[in-house]
Amino acid sequence: MIETLDMIVGWAAAGLLVFLLVPLAMTFVRMVIGPGYADRFVAVDMLTGIAVAIAALTAGATGRREFLDVGLAIALISFVATCAFAAFLERKGR
Repeated sequence: MIETLDMIVGWAAAGLLVFLLVPLAMTFVRMVIGPGYADRFVAVDMLTGIAVAIAALTAGATGRREFLDVGLAIALISFVATCAFAAFLERKGR
């Protein structure tokens, strides 16, 4: 029973990982083409959010808890980077 449930979770995580490639590609395009700095910064923030989701799904699929630490580190770095980008945009507007 547990093996079947583990297999279902693994397949679901693998499917969701493939599904996350679409917003990852769309966000990357927005980051490259974005008309302004704000669009690019939001795209970078979204990319890190997707990276956190990928780390969490990988942890679920493989059963290795180390990927959760990677996701947490990416989230913390993303928060600091978002604050720095916001300060940059605010100073640029003056």
